Amino acid sequence: MRSFKARGRFGATGPDVKNMQFWLTQTLNSLALGGLLLLLSSGFALIFGLMRIANLTHGALFMIGAYVAASAARAGWGFTPAVILAALSTAVIGGLFERLVLRRLSGNAQAQVLATLGLSFIAADLCLVLWGGDPIPVSPPPFLSGPATLFGFAFPSYRLAVIVVAVATALVLYLLLERTRLGARIRAGVDDMPMARAVGIRASALFTTVFCLGAMLAGVGGAFGGPMLSAYPGLDADMLPLALIVVILGGVGSLPGTFIASFIIGFIYTFGTALIPDLAYVILFLPMILVLAFRPAGLLGGARA
Repeated sequence: MRSFKARGRFGATGPDVKNMQFWLTQTLNSLALGGLLLLLSSGFALIFGLMRIANLTHGALFMIGAYVAASAARAGWGFTPAVILAALSTAVIGGLFERLVLRRLSGNAQAQVLATLGLSFIAADLCLVLWGGDPIPVSPPPFLSGPATLFGFAFPSYRLAVIVVAVATALVLYLLLERTRLGARIRAGVDDMPMARAVGIRASALFTTVFCLGAMLAGVGGAFGGPMLSAYPGLDADMLPLALIVVILGGVGSLPGTFIASFIIGFIYTFGTALIPDLAYVILFLPMILVLAFRPAGLLGGARA
């Protein structure tokens, strides 16, 4: 009996189709993870660039956003209202933390870092008390629940949407920083805060605004990450190291550097886990070490960073 090998859309045989499916799937998974890291790390970079605070609560805010969105979605709110609620919740938490804690420790960088670290532990325990220790799966919105066809292969349409949302967020942040009065004040504060104060910029209000914005981005990242990762205890500890690597690799306080580094780390982590799972973290940290050896300020970081 004559046998036929399966052929793909472009005439590839069975093994070739599987190889193409693997590489395409992992590439799109890398872009989706890079998009999540961009949402998380851009807020981190924004806060550090202006306030020079390594906000170690950022992973906890990502986790809180995931839990809040999961709870709202399970209560029947719908995905979009759940994302909005997660964004508002984390923005309020971030603003209160900056006003009530960090402002009292102004000028003491070591105390500020320890305070953010302590709050991240408290937030993790509170999430465990409120939502329990079992992972909470989150369903994507119905119109993104099915697969999308790309180059003849099926791929989850939700992950493609995450990539689009991340790039759109990066564009909005760019326009905010480069085309608005608030952006001009943030840039002035990053470049020279004493001079910014001298020309009438209220540093206290600016700090609170930027901290709320950074916390909101972390919450949005958690909300969009829920359908990909689920909401579970330890999500903060899994995501925070990736955000730190992105910010250090891209250049502390550099949003363009954060954009580039997010997708670099997304590719390295995804392919490293898929191809060499036992050495995934070695592969993840090695490029950062090599870059810092030749560019201590990161890919696009300035001398001040």
